[in-house]
Amino acid sequence: MTVYITVKDVSQRYVQKGKEYCALEHVDLTIERGEFICLLGPSGCGKTTLLNAIAGFLPVKEGSITIDGQEVKEPSEKYVTIFQNYGLLPWRNVQKNVELGLESKAISKHERQQIAEHYIELVGLRDFRHHHPHQLSGGMQQRVAIARALATDPEILFMDEPFGALDALTRYKLQDEIAELQKSQKKTILFVTHDIDESVYLADRIVVMSPNPGRIQQIIPVDMGRPRDRTSADFFRLRDRVFEAFGMLPPQTTEYFI
Repeated sequence: MTVYITVKDVSQRYVQKGKEYCALEHVDLTIERGEFICLLGPSGCGKTTLLNAIAGFLPVKEGSITIDGQEVKEPSEKYVTIFQNYGLLPWRNVQKNVELGLESKAISKHERQQIAEHYIELVGLRDFRHHHPHQLSGGMQQRVAIARALATDPEILFMDEPFGALDALTRYKLQDEIAELQKSQKKTILFVTHDIDESVYLADRIVVMSPNPGRIQQIIPVDMGRPRDRTSADFFRLRDRVFEAFGMLPPQTTEYFI
């Protein structure tokens, strides 16, 4: 695999109430095509700032960011961002929400419908394609947002704590789905989270960030195959290593499952 995204010596500073705030300081990161990268850290560590900078929403004033050799200056239709709040249009049903990103493409209405139906099927919502957002649970709405993103065939998925507002069981199910989708679709994914278990379950590498100023503290490779077992000894050992990277004692478990 070759380097696809390069973040080189990036710093981001803001002035609030007359004081300078450093959201990112001297950040260096490379990401390979097809990698699943989790940006992990507490609030204020700059992980969302870094994601927005790579996605082109936040201009970089210090340092540089390139994707596939091209400097990032603005958002691109080649990349899609999925937020925590779903971003669905309430007056459109599931089918029409998923078709939204395809409407600017030079494809026929019939082809647009077929593509949308494929991804609705992929996220398990075939029986709900005529429902409107208010008729769906939070987890189902997030699946619609994922289907809409995938329908445009993006090269990169930027995901900003997309499961943060969901209950634990729904979050586990969507983690399973996005892990399977990444495996089958081979997308490059940059995923922001503050959940250690989530990062171990999903990532190829975990980028541990620290606040004040926002820096990359450590990058931890996740040397486990897929699908992953949340109860395995390897999972717990990796999770403990991430806790230790934050200077925290890992939660006590009765014993590892061997």
